[in-house]
Amino acid sequence: MRYLSREGRSNLVQYGLRRHFYTDVYHSWLRAPWLVALGAVTLLYLAVNCLFAAAYLLVGGVENLGPRSYADAFFFSVQTIATIGYGHMVPVSHAANALVTLESLIGLIGVAMATGLMFAKFARPTARILWSDVAVVGPFEGVPSLMLRVANQRGNQVVEAQIRITLLISEETSEGIAIRRNIDLHLRRSVSTVFALSWTVVHPLTPDSPLVTHTREQLIGGRAELLASLTGLDDAFNQTIRSRHSWAMEEIIWSARFVDIMGTLPDGRQGVDYRRFHDVLPLEGRDPGPPP
Repeated sequence: MRYLSREGRSNLVQYGLRRHFYTDVYHSWLRAPWLVALGAVTLLYLAVNCLFAAAYLLVGGVENLGPRSYADAFFFSVQTIATIGYGHMVPVSHAANALVTLESLIGLIGVAMATGLMFAKFARPTARILWSDVAVVGPFEGVPSLMLRVANQRGNQVVEAQIRITLLISEETSEGIAIRRNIDLHLRRSVSTVFALSWTVVHPLTPDSPLVTHTREQLIGGRAELLASLTGLDDAFNQTIRSRHSWAMEEIIWSARFVDIMGTLPDGRQGVDYRRFHDVLPLEGRDPGPPP
């Protein structure tokens, strides 16, 4: 089992912690997909109107409201909470007016909260970063190197982009304590002044590289994974964006290189072919796999 998902999130099951529903509602709201968020707002809106419809039928006092018409009560509640007020059904008793007052207050608070939550979710900066499905190990300027690709799918500019790659591996300390060790990998270039198109990230396999100091059996036995993290400043929002991705050991192709995606168009301009972004080519005459 992988410790991390492809997006760099933990797959570990957490238990033994006391969690409360109201502790991280706002955090969960921001991270929830739009379909889930809109569905939650819709269900809450319907639930509130259903409860007030039952209350109106219970207390009565609404003119032109059928004594057993739950549908009329529901639509009267919708008109009240939305401050529509068509005028066909109106409260005439103190109990009904008290319910209208309470529902109007809940409607005002609900609209204000829903507006703020929707705006916060809509305005939250996101990164549309494309990571290569695999990483490759092959020569780069005469030095065996680990390489991966990353691209900006949005077409804007990410300024002062920084990338880090970490090797995560399970090991034991000299005292016999099992730990998940994080080892930062040195990169040829970890900062890009302007990240707009594609970026090939290169880690040279020098003698002190953990991919060299660890054998194949140690990497596989320790469930080693690569975790990449990219941060930068979106020039449109002027806010920091982040993206992560991880690769398991079986997603690292040894003795291979990425297919070239830069080329010249018929009109002489330079272009990038993202259709072959994930394609790799094996290096002929080389034994695939990390050094034993």
